[in-house]
Parts: sequence; structure tokens; C-alpha cells
Amino acid sequence: MNNIKNSLFYVTVIGGFTALIYWVISKGAALEVGRGIVHKQIESNHWNDFLDSMIDNLKHPLAILLAQIVTIILVARLFGWVFRKIGQPSVIGEMIAGIVLGPSLVGMYFPEFSAALFPKESLGNLQFLSQIGLILFMFVIGMELDLKVLKNKAHDAVVISHASIVIPFALGLSLAYFIYHTFAPVGVEFASFGLFMGIAMSITAFPVLARIVQERGMQKTKLGTIAITCAAADDITAWCILAVVIAIVKAGSFTSALYVIGLAILYVIVMLKIVRPFLKRVGDLNSTRESLNKPVVAIFFITLLFSAYASELIGIHALFGAFLAGAIMPENNKFRNIFIEKVEDVAIIVLLPLFFVFTGLRTQIGLLNDPYLWKVTAVIIAVAVAGKFLGSAFAAKFVGQSWKDSLAIGALMNTRGLMELVVLNIGYDLGVLSTEIFTMMVIMALVTTFMTGPALDFIGFIFKDKVTAVPQEIGNKSKYKILLSFATPERGKKLLKIANSLVKKQGDNSIVTAMHLSLSTEIHSFDIKDHERKMLVPVIEESERLNQNMVSVFKVTNDIDTDIIDTANQGEYDLLLVGLGQSIFDGTLLGKILGFTTRIVNPDRLIDKFTGKEGLFENSPFDERTRHIIAKSKMPVGIFIDKELEEVNQIFMPIFSKEDSFLIEYAKKLINNNGSQITVLDASGEVKNTRDIQETIRSIEQIAPNHIMIMHDRTIKKEFLENQNLMIISLDSWKKLIESQSTWLNNTPSVLILKP
Repeated sequence: MNNIKNSLFYVTVIGGFTALIYWVISKGAALEVGRGIVHKQIESNHWNDFLDSMIDNLKHPLAILLAQIVTIILVARLFGWVFRKIGQPSVIGEMIAGIVLGPSLVGMYFPEFSAALFPKESLGNLQFLSQIGLILFMFVIGMELDLKVLKNKAHDAVVISHASIVIPFALGLSLAYFIYHTFAPVGVEFASFGLFMGIAMSITAFPVLARIVQERGMQKTKLGTIAITCAAADDITAWCILAVVIAIVKAGSFTSALYVIGLAILYVIVMLKIVRPFLKRVGDLNSTRESLNKPVVAIFFITLLFSAYASELIGIHALFGAFLAGAIMPENNKFRNIFIEKVEDVAIIVLLPLFFVFTGLRTQIGLLNDPYLWKVTAVIIAVAVAGKFLGSAFAAKFVGQSWKDSLAIGALMNTRGLMELVVLNIGYDLGVLSTEIFTMMVIMALVTTFMTGPALDFIGFIFKDKVTAVPQEIGNKSKYKILLSFATPERGKKLLKIANSLVKKQGDNSIVTAMHLSLSTEIHSFDIKDHERKMLVPVIEESERLNQNMVSVFKVTNDIDTDIIDTANQGEYDLLLVGLGQSIFDGTLLGKILGFTTRIVNPDRLIDKFTGKEGLFENSPFDERTRHIIAKSKMPVGIFIDKELEEVNQIFMPIFSKEDSFLIEYAKKLINNNGSQITVLDASGEVKNTRDIQETIRSIEQIAPNHIMIMHDRTIKKEFLENQNLMIISLDSWKKLIESQSTWLNNTPSVLILKP
């Protein structure tokens, strides 16, 4: 009835008001009399008119800008993907994508297409939009740095960092002396040209270096820590020097620049002493994703824009202001990660590629049409590598690093990447760098960034220092090996207790590996050591209390589940133990099993989570991870659900089918190594009717009488379950257990679900 009523109302309103609109337009035509309006007679070809209209639409500035953005993002993503496949940072591919879309390739071979996609009058819009992307990017870079690093980290790193700036700066300035007459733009003073050549030679791309260190698993090594610290100190120092250089260039003389530098110092003091404490207070009050609402986000964005605007007015460039705004953000890592997520996707995926292409449009490799110009380019590359690579390496060796680490630090610090392009574009915009020298320096930035990966591989090959993720003793197949992967120290201690109960008396014939993996997006590079200590020390102390041989593994990764699977499979473990948290079962039947008050859901949907089908938790990253681990692991997997496990003495083991016979082997291990009391529930009569199971139980009774008991009554008393520490059950039987929806499930103790 309601549907008919709504339909009648809809037809009446739409029809009535449509008729009113038509009547008003018809009557309104009479008002045109005497107003000089001439109605065109449509005699032209309708198709041609449509095409002309479409062409006009395509030439609209907004349409051109959108077409540019779509093309740039697609090409940048493609090249970034290709270069990741060959072991290079994606930023290299994005830089080359910019050159490809510029006059060096597309503009040279497809000039009409290039002129249509990148007309000269549209480049202003592209430039300003790319500058917004750079401002956001520098804001992120500032947040990824830690101002405490200069006072909290090793003195060696600061020495190496500053040497890696001074040496290439001096060499770049010396090179400028020889090429000034030939390549400096007319009217540019030598000081301005030389200072920009020096700063361009001494820059290091902190984000690219950090990404390389992370991808190579070097974060927790001494080498990785020193390299990241050097790059951080390098970035802070280099951007301060760049601000001074820009002030000198814009002011025209060093004396005039003193006023600019004085204002800049005052601006930095205000940001550090007034704005930073205020932001810290706001950040402390709003450090969760829920509390970080739009008004709070607006405060931080206004700070960013104000800082960029102030530094631009002072004359030290808006990018320095954006960098400083990021550096003074609240030091709470959780807050910074949340805020970086809000900014990074738009800045890096959408806006930053515009900067690469805008740089590519300025890079005209075709201008280097003389062997002499390519010789000069080679000299620039050689000076850049000698200053940064060798300068950093010798400084590292001088402060006591090994030759391998020294050369590796040199290779990493020689990475210039995006930061080099930022400096070059500033110099180009100020008129300090000519098109030819700009192109040569862009090529240098590409070469020095591209060579980092191969250089590290070559250094590793020469020194042949192989590091394996899996401890060597694990390769001994005569030992019973258990790998436990834990998310928190408390969960690690519980998993270790179970592992210890399985191998306690085997001594040297067993080994337990406790592994903690942290996502790289959730931990700052400078906090890795402290986080490793926080995660591993409680578990190590527990292993000492239990007198359990244990190897600890800590790793920062981008893909936790894949790393767990790879470590387990490559180490040829006999058992993998992982944990599940209680909180994810709120509102499910499993929550009821664990003793929570909850509603009942379809058990098949719950079990699908373990069997690999699309199920109740398919959108949960944690459960997706567990499902993936179960599917890909080549060894038995134990999924532990903790309900305040204290001891592993009283164990309840329901058996539903013949396939559950493998559980008796675990019962045997628990009895022999831990003296556990095992109660086997013969849920379907399989224990009584299966000869293999009976023989195994008899062999256990001969060695340890009164340690294993068979229960045939499926009516389980609450008092019995309350006296059990742990229930061990197969994955298939777990499904049957839930499907039964028995009342005694409410009192189930901690659970270990085993997949054979």
C-alpha cells in the first residue's frame, strides 16, 4: 500500500512541476520582444557542431589539467612498477617517467601530441599544482625526521654526515669555477652559481635512502641505523644551508642577505619555542584516529600553510617552511603515522608525479648534442660520486667503521633522488642554472640514485658477508624445531610456555625460535632498537625462567604474514605457533565459547575463516593473515586462543574422527616432557574403534601410567572444564565442536587449534 501511495505522489509531483516549468518557459518567450534577441537558424551539420563543442571542451584549462594528471599518474605508476621489479626504488621510475613525457622523448618524436597534452599556457597550472605536492611532501619528510637524532644518536653519524656535506660542497664549488663562463646564465654572479652547484652536489635523498634500508632489512643493524641517522642529519643541515644560499641569491649580496637570514633565524625560533609546544599540547590531546577530527586536522594544516607562506615571504622558499612545519609536529609516533597517512597518499600518488613531469618538461637531453657536453656531464657525475660516495666512506672509515660498512654508507649517502630535483628546480626558477646545466644535473641525480642498489650488491659480493634470517642451528634436521610468532610480549610468553611443554626434556634435541615482526608503517626508524628490546626482553626472560633454549628473531617488515610463512617454510620447522586475540571474537559464537555474553552466528561463517573460504572475518587484516598462514605453511600450525593460560598441566583433548589421531602424538610429547594430565574425549567412538590410537595410548600408559584418561560421556560438567588449563583440538574437529553448540562450550579454557 505504501509503495502505491509513494508512486502516485512521485508521478503527481514530477508531472505537475514539469508542466509548470514548460508553461513558464513558453510564456517567458513573450518577454523577449523588443530586447534585440535574434534566434539562430540551425542549418549547420549537427555532427560537426558536436565535434567542435568537444574540441572546445578539450581545450578548456581544467580539461587539459585533468588529462595531464591522469596521464602523468598512469605513466609514473607504470615506470615505478617496472623499476621495482628490477630492484630499484620506484622513485627512479617516476623520475624517468617525467623525462619520457618531456621534450627528451615524447616531445621529440611526438611533438603534436606533446603540444596538445602540455601546451605552454598550461604549464603554469601544472607548476603550481606540483609545488603544492612538494609542500605536502616536504611536510611528510619533516615528520619522518626526528629532531632528537642530532643529540641522542652517535657522534660518529654527525661527523660522517657533515663531512658528506662539506666535501662534495667544496668539490661542487670548485667545479663551478671551471664551467662558470661556459654554462652559467648571463647576469648570474659566480657566488650564486657556485653555491647552488655546491648544495646540489651535497644533498642526500633521505626518503629514498630510508626506503632502500628498509627494503634490504637493514633497519636493526648498526649500519642501517648509522646510515639513516647520517641522512637525517644531512637533510636538516643541507636544508638550512639551502635556505641561506637562497637568501644570498635573492638578496643579491651577502650583506643584504644578512637581513633575510636574521628574519629566518627569528622565524625558526618562533616555530620551535612557541608553535611547537602548542602543537605538542594539541597532539597529546588528540593522538587517536577517532579524536583526530577535522577541526584538529585543520590546525595542523593551517600551521603548515602559515609556515610555508612565512618562509616564502622571508625569502628562503616555501619548501623550507613546509619541512620545518613537519619537523616540529608532535613527536608521538602514533600521531605522526596517522597524520602522514592523511597527507601521504594525495601528496605522493597524485601531486608528486606532477613535479617529476614538470621537471622532465624542463629537461632537454636533446640539447646535449655535442660530445663535449656529454664529457662535462660525465665530469659532473664523477665529481658528485667522488664528493659524496668517497667523502662519506672515508669519513666513516676515519671514525672507526669497517671498510665494508664505510663503503655501504658512502653508497647510501650518494643517493640523491627527489631531493636533488627539488634543489635543481629552485635553482632553475631563480635563474641561477641554465637549461644545459639543469639537464646535466638531472642526469647526475638519476645516475647516482640508480647506482645505489648495484653498488650495495657489489660491496656485499666483494666482502662476502652473508646474513641469514634463519639461525644456522635451525638447519639441523635432527632437532624438533618450533617457531612461535607473537604480536605482544604477553602473547609471546604464553606461546613459549606451550612450546616449552612440548620439548622441555629434549634438551639439545630441540630448539624454539621466538619471532616478533613489526610493520614498518607503525614504527619510526630511530625507535627500532628500543622497540626490539621492549618486544623481546620479556620473552627472553621467560625462556631463562623456564630454562628453555631459545633463539629470538626481530624484524621490521612491509608484509608480516608473508615473512612468517617464508621463515617457517625455509627453516623447515616442525610446528608453527601463532596467537589470536580475544577482542576480535566479540559478537561471535567464538566469543561465547570464550565466556563472553554475545549473540550466536552461523558457525559455518566462523569456520570459513580457518578453512580459507570467504567468511565472517574476510575484511579483517588479522584474520586474513591467519588464514593465509594456515593455507601456505608446509608444517603443522597451532592457533592459540588465550583465556588467561597459566599452566599446561591439565589438558582436555576432544577427538571427533580418525583423522584426529595425530593429536595423540602431541599428548605423548606433553606427558613425556611436561608430565601433563591429558583427558581425551572420545566424542564419536573413534578412540575405542581405532587400533592405532589405542596402541599409542597403551604405549603412553606403560611409560607414564595415570597420565592419560579416556572419557566417553559427551556430557561435560562445568567443574571439569574449569579445572582444565588448555583444550587442544584439530581444525576439523573445531568446526564440529562449534556446529554442535553444546552448552559446556561456555566454560572452555584456552584453546590450541592444530592443523596437521
